[in-house]
Amino acid sequence: MTYTSRTSSVPRLPAPRPIAVAELDLDGPDGKVLSLVPAPGGPPPGEGDIYALVRIEGRPVATVLGQVKPGEDPAEALAAAFRARKGDPYEDDDPGPRAAPAGGDLPRTTVVVATRERAGQLGRALDSLLAQDHPDFRILVVDNAPVTTATRDLVASRYAGRVGYVTEPRPGLAVAHNRGIADADGAVIAFTDDDVVADPHWLTALTAPFAADPALGCATGLILPARLTTPAQILLESHGGFAKGFTPRLYDPAGPPADEPLFPFTAGSFGSGANMAFRADALRAVGGFDPATGTGTPARGGDDLYAFVRILAAGHRLRYTPEALVWHHHRETWQDLRNQAYGYGAGLTAYLTAILVRRPALLPALLVRLPRGLAHARAITAHRPGDGGAGGPAASATLGTHGARHQWPRGLSRLERRGMLYGPLGYVKARRQARSQERERARGREREQGRERERDARGRERDARGRERERDARGQGETLGQGETLGQAGARRREEGPV
Repeated sequence: MTYTSRTSSVPRLPAPRPIAVAELDLDGPDGKVLSLVPAPGGPPPGEGDIYALVRIEGRPVATVLGQVKPGEDPAEALAAAFRARKGDPYEDDDPGPRAAPAGGDLPRTTVVVATRERAGQLGRALDSLLAQDHPDFRILVVDNAPVTTATRDLVASRYAGRVGYVTEPRPGLAVAHNRGIADADGAVIAFTDDDVVADPHWLTALTAPFAADPALGCATGLILPARLTTPAQILLESHGGFAKGFTPRLYDPAGPPADEPLFPFTAGSFGSGANMAFRADALRAVGGFDPATGTGTPARGGDDLYAFVRILAAGHRLRYTPEALVWHHHRETWQDLRNQAYGYGAGLTAYLTAILVRRPALLPALLVRLPRGLAHARAITAHRPGDGGAGGPAASATLGTHGARHQWPRGLSRLERRGMLYGPLGYVKARRQARSQERERARGREREQGRERERDARGRERDARGRERERDARGQGETLGQGETLGQAGARRREEGPV
């Protein structure tokens, strides 16, 4: 389902210059530059605006937006921009466990990638997954409601023996993920999208917390933009994108965080579906994902948020670990951004509806938090002006979670709110659709079973006729054997001549 405006007018987006994306590695917060490389698949960084992930000896700690002037060394300009920032987010006293090195005691993991008719992007994602330093994992592609054989052909031709493949005929991201759960063989099941490029250390960092914490049910990670070339991509990242910051965080239902009064219903703060993993037994115990949520259904989204809350409500912990990094290819056009804004709003209220439908016992807790929840909803969909600054080496902090440079159009805020109003209705439609599909599948199974019974009955009838013919043949042979053979009887009749 795609949201389409009733009007033909399209608000004009700001037209910023494309921003290069890169990775800067330092040997310390004030140390020397170890390396500056482009984001996976990107062009080498040069003069102009550069959005850089800053690493300290390989570990992600911040992002910085810098402007490199002609003749400047991009690495040194970005390092200076990082050092000049106020309120540096880098913290040496990490409260969470560091990711285990490759070859450590990591759980066997199945990586599920649901896709639909995007073979070109899928190949890029699979290449990055095959380069992971995790010692024990399997990749499973779930081809969701395919209309062509492109995905199957890609896996068979380029990844035979290295990537598993299954189909799920019913459309919907949650349904596809549930098919992946059914086919997974790992103690941990990780999920990512077909439009990401995973850092080589992603899976190790994402699954290490499960080995360290037996009570952990879910882990999420950092998502950064792979490209910032179009106004829509830059605007999305300017106002938050998918990033959740660089501070590891543990969410424990036994000790709710004091700074999140809506916990656990602010599931969007926990992570995103493009970068998440679950303990397999815990995810199966809560029934997996609600098939009436997610992209590809009338609910438009919310499948990941639903799973986060169900895991927490079951008493499991959830950990956000920024060392688990994927690079996401944001949608490029204005219409994509409009659809995304509407889908965000719809998915938010659709998942809340799903939680109450499937876990009515959570209703009192939600009602207590409802006034603050409404205020939160107004805040996250409010008109968000940008600072309008031209930027410099340390330009208005950075994109994403550290600040905004471009105005968020009021039209997008209105779309988010309209999506919120639609979400419960979308979930009801999707739930009815899922039930109808399940009834049709049941009828299909009954028809197939009926045909199978008919085939068995016809087979038994043929076998019975065959056995009867065999008995008749044996009986005839025994009768002839009492006196003379069939050949002797024929010879005797010829000698006797006609009667």
